[in-house]
Amino acid sequence: MQYTSLGKSGLKVSRLCLGTMNFGPETEEKEAFRIMDAALDAGINFFDTANVYGGTGKQGWTEEIIGRWFAQGGNRREKVVLATKVYGTMGDTNDGPNEPRGLSSYKIRRHLEASLRRLQTDHIELYQMHHIDRNVTWDELWGVFEAAVNKGSIGYVGSSNFAGWHIAVAQAEAKARHFLGLVSEQHLYNLTQRLPELEVLPAAQSLGLGVIPWSPLAGGLLGRNTLSGSGARSSRSAERIEKFRKQLEQFSALCSELGEKEDVVALAWVLANPAVTAPIIGPRTLEQLEDSLRVPDVKLSEDTLKRLDEIFPGPGKPAPEAYAW
Repeated sequence: MQYTSLGKSGLKVSRLCLGTMNFGPETEEKEAFRIMDAALDAGINFFDTANVYGGTGKQGWTEEIIGRWFAQGGNRREKVVLATKVYGTMGDTNDGPNEPRGLSSYKIRRHLEASLRRLQTDHIELYQMHHIDRNVTWDELWGVFEAAVNKGSIGYVGSSNFAGWHIAVAQAEAKARHFLGLVSEQHLYNLTQRLPELEVLPAAQSLGLGVIPWSPLAGGLLGRNTLSGSGARSSRSAERIEKFRKQLEQFSALCSELGEKEDVVALAWVLANPAVTAPIIGPRTLEQLEDSLRVPDVKLSEDTLKRLDEIFPGPGKPAPEAYAW
């Protein structure tokens, strides 16, 4: 496994990040344990989760599974760079008006304490804001995150689903406080969704954030079984396949020519971007994890990257050059 620094921090993470959203709703606990053990054995030390994972009415379920895996010992916790998120509602009506989505200092403190309990740990390496909250000032946010860092409850702060200008403002406010600020941005990025190339990726690269792409396979659309129909798990998935069918057929033909599976090429393409730290892989089974392990070693040629640009066109350039003279 290859490793790199997470943004401007000194924290070393694997070039693949294990996503755990399926643990519980899609993947039973025993299989989740097998996947995490295998990931660790393969050198993946970067695990991502969120307090809301588990499904409606079962928020926190995924964190609990990870916590029970840590509790088995064997230095599992010590070997993992753990990332989780805060923002969404946990369905706890005891918090009243402060429970709905958001990032108040009050909510962050309470939800951080709850995540630590579920995860059976006393610290989280990367604590991420799952979304922007336009109603909370950066004075309030950096105040609560600084306190958590000073206490040792979290090591670093990350963002997710932020716009480029949100990242810029956050870093400017952190610098004014002599605080490290954000070290990462987790963002939707794949061959079918290249809008981040306009501003988010350039902003992250310029300001020292590592980019952690979520859904790098576009929810399975860029997987190996898509065109056969076995990858379509819902009518909505089937509609997306029809929307992208021509591109997917060209993509599959290119992958066949390269002698690689579609998911491997799609992940390798994401990793080829210098702004990217590690895409999140979300295996539901051990076999799916094993199929992804060789991705960091797959290098796409300039000709292949050019052909992928032709199949899945991006904006071409960062903003404003993408749309101005």
